[in-house]
Amino acid sequence: MAQVEPLYEKFGGLAAVARLVFALYDRVLRSRRLAPYFAKADMSQLIDHQTQFLASVMGGPASYTDAHLKDVHARLHISDGDFDEMMQHLEETLKTSGVTEDDMNAVLSNLNDRRRYIVNGKG
Repeated sequence: MAQVEPLYEKFGGLAAVARLVFALYDRVLRSRRLAPYFAKADMSQLIDHQTQFLASVMGGPASYTDAHLKDVHARLHISDGDFDEMMQHLEETLKTSGVTEDDMNAVLSNLNDRRRYIVNGKG
């Protein structure tokens, strides 16, 4: 049986994931809905954490537990609408970065499976 290459490796490892995250935040920070969440954030630290998180979603070495995700996002009051918009920006970023539809759907599905640990607000 052939071993399936993790998306993390297929995309090119941590440097490639970091480029995706930078491109994602170029979009997110222009969003009137999402930008306020990051107004006081240390963007360097955030980009690093998001790179590690997205890498883990893609089968890379980092790992975030469901409890950790819930704890980190608890105070942010993120709504389903906020989450959906972030997912839309990620989808657009993946498409413009040349990620295949199957791979993009795998990433989005994996993230959507974590929605209940991130969403905790109304809207």
